[in-house]
Amino acid sequence: MAVSTQQQDPSKLVGQLGQDYATQLTGLTSVPLDTSQFAPTVAAQDPLQTQAASLAQSGVGGYAPYLSEAATYGTQAGTTMGGVSPYITGAAGLTGTGAGTGAGSIASYMSPYQQQVINASLAEFDKQAAKREQSIHDAAVSVGGYGGGRHGVAEAEYQTQSDKNRALLQAQMLQQGFGQGAALRQQDYTNLLGLGGAQAGLAQGQLGLGQYQQGLAQLAPQLAGGDIQTLSGVGAIQQQQAQRTADAQRQANQMAAMEPYQRLGTYGQGIGMLAPMMGGTTTSITPDPTALQTALGWTSVMGGIMNPNIGTQHIYPGQTTGGTTSNRTLPSNNNIPSQPGINPWENVINSIL
Repeated sequence: MAVSTQQQDPSKLVGQLGQDYATQLTGLTSVPLDTSQFAPTVAAQDPLQTQAASLAQSGVGGYAPYLSEAATYGTQAGTTMGGVSPYITGAAGLTGTGAGTGAGSIASYMSPYQQQVINASLAEFDKQAAKREQSIHDAAVSVGGYGGGRHGVAEAEYQTQSDKNRALLQAQMLQQGFGQGAALRQQDYTNLLGLGGAQAGLAQGQLGLGQYQQGLAQLAPQLAGGDIQTLSGVGAIQQQQAQRTADAQRQANQMAAMEPYQRLGTYGQGIGMLAPMMGGTTTSITPDPTALQTALGWTSVMGGIMNPNIGTQHIYPGQTTGGTTSNRTLPSNNNIPSQPGINPWENVINSIL
């Protein structure tokens, strides 16, 4: 049995690279990574979002004061409207003829000093009438007709006219007093209706203020909601930008932390490509030939010696080098011409002999 061993020494450079790679790998992996540098983070709320949250919190129930004011005005309107009734009742009491002397009658609106005025006026009238009557007497005396018929007629006519004038004056003063009383009573009626209307208008105004406050109560949350939505929207945009910045920084930190590993991996791949240059040992084992193999080998050798044409290529007519032949009759081996040459076994035979 024949054993052959071939050994190829590894390249010195490759060995140094492998040793350097192992040293770097050991040193790099022996130190744990600080993963906090690229751990996921969440961006904090933007100040506008904080302001929106604060506004939303403070705005809860912000409508309550307006509703309270609305309720107050509603109560006041009810109270004020209740004050209209006396004016309506008072005006209704002045819709009659105004006769009599009780409250609401025309007499109740006449001046309490009217009779005194009448009496004084009549007294003055009587005084002036007496003076005029005396002048009639004096005239009759001057003409010597005092006590005569004509004097009596003149005095009677004057007295009749004076009485009429006195009655007319009294009637005028009474009528004037009545007219003033009736006018005052009508004015009072109008005033009562006016005051009732004013009272009702005041109640309506108070009710309107209550409705206005109620409208403010509804409007305030809507306006606050608009502000909150605007602040939240802008704040969300800024928070997203801050989140993108934090993610980008995290990725940058991760890339920086993994760069030595990637670089060492590339280094190791390069050494792996140099692996065929690291050499090795190859061993081949050839077993000894058996007796049959030896005999067959000698037979082959002797056949070659005895037939020097073995291994010589003959080309027959009609045959190509590709092995295609025609239908022609091949000549016998005794007639096959061999190519000129030296038999390679002649030296072997000569050495044996």
